[in-house]
Amino acid sequence: MKNNNHKYIVQEGWISIMTNLLLFGIKYWAGIVSGSIALIADAWHTLTDSVSSVIVLIGGKLSSKPADEEHPFGHGRAEHIAAIIIGVLLALVAFDFVLSAIEKFNSGEGGRFGTIAIVVTILSILGKEALAQYAFWGYRKTGSSILKADAWHHRTDSLSSIVILVGILVGKYYWWIDSLLAMIVAFMIAYASYEILSKEIKSLLGERIDPELIHFIKVEIDGLLEREVFIHHFHLHQYGQHNELSCHIKLPGTMSLNEAHVICTRIENRIMEKFGLVTTIHPEPLED
Repeated sequence: MKNNNHKYIVQEGWISIMTNLLLFGIKYWAGIVSGSIALIADAWHTLTDSVSSVIVLIGGKLSSKPADEEHPFGHGRAEHIAAIIIGVLLALVAFDFVLSAIEKFNSGEGGRFGTIAIVVTILSILGKEALAQYAFWGYRKTGSSILKADAWHHRTDSLSSIVILVGILVGKYYWWIDSLLAMIVAFMIAYASYEILSKEIKSLLGERIDPELIHFIKVEIDGLLEREVFIHHFHLHQYGQHNELSCHIKLPGTMSLNEAHVICTRIENRIMEKFGLVTTIHPEPLED
């Protein structure tokens, strides 16, 4: 499964890099020709997608490395770190274009939109949404947070191009529309940054285990064993696609070590089979 995950990440990364470089060149040229800061902002947004895709490739490569002596739980958290870098890049791009939009508005200068700008913007919408759909498909296949982050990066670029297209169509009536569009694009990029960073930082800091997951584990264990083991004290440790669960159970104090070991092993195997979690169980005397 991990090899398949890495394959999807590499494919998405390279397709994204090539497509984004092509779109950047076309959109930047159209922005220069039309004098539109919104189109130029959109072009640089597209270029950051290429940078983020390079990060996707690096993060995917690192996260696929097996566990070693220094990283006994694998390198899965490299995905979260790479996604955070993407989020920070988006935040920096958003801030830069807020400043550019304010400067353009204060200058009183509008864009010179034409057929070229319209065609390029439509091409960008179609290309970026296709990349987003492909990345989301890879995410559904693998559960990779880095693919989901990159998909949202593509999606924000597509949505910003839609906003720009609407602005182009009414731009001849309002000189300030270009500055407004650049500001809207900047806030869309900033929101995508917030969505990515809030999720990934929570994952790195550690989140409480989902109560629904605890309930299903308890139901599964109750049906597995002939005795009540009072499974409790759950902790979930996430390492990208590799997750470790620790919990406690209660067994009679007079039970032999061999019997307790058999019960713990049965529970660990069932949790792995049903929930894909590597589990470590701490048995306690029932009398406590």
